[in-house]
This record gives sequence, C-alpha cells and structure tokens, in this order.
Amino acid sequence: MEKTLHGSPSSDTMKDVDRFEEISDAEKARLEGTVWRKLDIWVLPVCTMFYLLSFLDRSNIANARVAGMQTSLKMTNYQYSIALTMTYVPYIAAEFPSNLLLKYVGPRWMLPTMVTIWGLVATMQGVVKTYSGLLACRFFLGLMEGGLFPGLVLYMSFFYPRERMQIRVATFFASASLSGAFSGLLAAAIMNLNGKGGRPGWAWIFILEGIFTFLFGLTAFLLLPNSPCTARFLSTKERNYVMAKLKADGAVADDDKSDGFSWIEVIRCCQSIHVWLLAPVLFFMGTTLYGLAYFEPTIVAGLGYTGNKAQLMSAPPFAVAFVVSMITAVISDRYKCRGFMLIFFSICNLVGFIMFYASKSHHVRYGSLFLTISGSYCGAPPVITWVANNSAPHVRRATSVAIAFIMTNSGGILATWLLGSLSPAPNYTKATITFIIMSVGMVILSFITLAYFWHQNRLKADRRQFSTPEEEPKGLGDKSAWFVYNL
Repeated sequence: MEKTLHGSPSSDTMKDVDRFEEISDAEKARLEGTVWRKLDIWVLPVCTMFYLLSFLDRSNIANARVAGMQTSLKMTNYQYSIALTMTYVPYIAAEFPSNLLLKYVGPRWMLPTMVTIWGLVATMQGVVKTYSGLLACRFFLGLMEGGLFPGLVLYMSFFYPRERMQIRVATFFASASLSGAFSGLLAAAIMNLNGKGGRPGWAWIFILEGIFTFLFGLTAFLLLPNSPCTARFLSTKERNYVMAKLKADGAVADDDKSDGFSWIEVIRCCQSIHVWLLAPVLFFMGTTLYGLAYFEPTIVAGLGYTGNKAQLMSAPPFAVAFVVSMITAVISDRYKCRGFMLIFFSICNLVGFIMFYASKSHHVRYGSLFLTISGSYCGAPPVITWVANNSAPHVRRATSVAIAFIMTNSGGILATWLLGSLSPAPNYTKATITFIIMSVGMVILSFITLAYFWHQNRLKADRRQFSTPEEEPKGLGDKSAWFVYNL
C-alpha cells in the first residue's frame, strides 16, 4: 500500500476508503467488533506502558527523597526544587517540535528511541555521587521525555475516531496514577537492597526502574506500527475500515497534502478561542497534578508515617484514582461529556484542598488526598482529549496538543517551588490556598468553554441548513459547519 509520509494515507489508499462505503452493514458490524479490539491489543498496551514508565522515571525522585537521597547528596529543599525545575525546562522546550516531527520521522522510530534513551539516563541517576551529577541527569531526562505524552495523544488520534479517544487516553494516562501507587510499593521493596553493591537503597530505585525502561524501549521497536495503513496485524479490509471511520470523523483529511505541515495551520490553532480558554485550565491542572506527584510521599511522611510505612501509605490514593479514571472515561466516551467530567473533577480538587487547609487532623488530611489526587489525575484525560477532539486538521491538532502540554508542564515548574521552598511542610499553607484558587478557576473556565462550544454548534447547525459540504471552502478543519464540537 503506497504511502507518502510515515503512515500517511496516499491518494490510492483514500480511493480504497471511498469505495469501502459499498460493503454491507453486516460486514461493517463485524469489522466494528474486530478492528478496535485489535488496536487495543497491539497499540494501546505499548502506549500505556510508555506513559507509566515516563511518569515513574520522572516522579520516583520523590520516593528516593524519602529514602534518603536528599541527605546523601547534601541537598537543601531549595536545591531539590532546582532539580525538579531542571527536568521541566527541556521537557517543555521539546514538546512542540517533537509533535510536529512525529509524523515525518515516524512514531515507530521516534517514540521507542525516546524511551530507550531516557531509560539509560534514569539509570544513571542511581550512580551519581554529587548534586551537579543529578542536575545533569534531570536535564536530559526532561529532554527525552518531553515529547512523549503529546506525541502519544497525537499518535492515538492516528488510530481512533474522536468518540473513542478518551477511554484510550484515560487508559494510558491512568497509568500515571498507577505508577504513583507502584512507585511507593516498588520503593518499599527495593529499599531491602540498601547497601548491596555499596549503593544506598535510593540509588537502587533509580537503577532497577531505569533498566526496565531501557529494555522495554528496545522491545517497542518491534511492536509499534506508524499508522493503520502500516499495521501488520490488520487486514487490508480492516485498514480501510479504520481509515474510513477516521475520515468520516474528520480525524484525517482526504489526502496527505491537507494533513501536511503548514505554518498557516499553526497560526490558525493559535487563533482558536477554545485553545486559550482551556490553556489556563491546563496550567492549573498541571500545577496541582505535578505538585501531588512530586510531593505526595513527603506530604504523607508529614502526617506521621515514616520509612517504608510512608512509602506504602502513599500508594492507596493513586490506586483509587486509577479505578475512578477508568470508570469515568467510559462514561465520558459513551455520553460525550468531556466538559462535565472536567467540571466534576475540578470540584473534587476544590473540596479536597479545602479539607486539607481547614483541618489539622492527620486522618482528614490523608483522606483529602483521595479527592485531590483523583481530581487531578482523573481531570487531566478529559481536558486533554477535549483539546485534541476539537482541533483539526492534523497540524492544528498537533499544535493544540503541544500547547496543552506546554501549559500543563509550566504548571509543573510552579508546583516544584510552591510545595518545595515557598510553602513549608507540613501545612503547605500558601500552596494549598493557591490550589484552592486554581480549582475555582478550573470550574469557571470549564463552564465558559462548555458554553462556547454549545453556542458554536448551534451556529454550525444553522449554517448546515442553508449550504452543503461541497459549497463550503476547503481547509476549514474544525471551523467547518460539518465539524461538530464535542461537549
């Protein structure tokens, strides 16, 4: 099957897709039950493991800190915040260019290469002897990981139509909360290696988890397809069916030229009102999410738990967030209610942070973590999917997803200082007040965005009554009257 860019449909492919409409309804029903299951077996698990390892290797520094890293390397709280910030500067810088390069280099090569290299860097954190060595590792870790999450969201849009996206995005994003649970449990187990090979337990956390990432990255070169057009596990008929669904959904253009790179499409994305309405929401979400990811074990330790007990007690809130995320993603996909889910979890965040601020009870504060971690980790998939679902064509979507993650990870930089140096443990008063204000902002802006999409859909419905798709100018993307915004 001819292709131009890596995995992009050629004109011959699109002709096959057009002719595909001639098959019977019974055959379409059979394919509907087959193709998504195959993609969920071959593509989704690899993406999920990628993101689980990404979050694990980026946030396990919190477990290493509780295990004694800060004392061994003679670091102050200020220096710990610097180390976290050092990860995010290259991380943010890599997001936009890597998303634009993904389709041209080919996800089959680009994504596993990133995973393999950062696996090596993550391992090296376990052999550093100085603070400056840790800073160097954190810089290159951020550089290699930066393009992964926006790249995965974009990559998934090559395979799944919009109404099937959130459950898939939620699946691999939920692995972040799963990694939070695993990280504490793994750290508690790995600490038994303390002193082995002359290395402290915190060093073994980095070494063992980094080696696994490196080996999985090498294996992934054999597993990932570039697109449905090159997926060996799909038959020709199944490939055409997937491409027909993506074309009908507006996820791919009629030809490769329309999905090719264009600075005009980058500019059009930057002119999209919904992107900038959701940008502050993503910044606020990133601040709360990464604050909890990097400091939750320390917060738990401040509630009276010590040593391995602190590592183990840090796991349950993340485990609950994983289950809640999967359940609500199914509801969101079925009823297409991204905005309402985002509002609900923003309110969970708000209630949880108010509980932490208002109470001095260790039990109440520990209970508040279940609300805030679920609110942050379960609220991220709907807002990210909302941005991706409502942006087209390819370059506009790639740009909007990159902007989304730039804002999210900029929030991560703020989080490293809010909970690190600016707001002392164990009360984190300034940070908690900031999080409460941000949660209110998320609720308000989510309501405004929902109202904007609803209003735009009404205007588009009016336009459809007085025109046809053939009369509409080409290249409108998500501005087309026949592109209905997901609510």
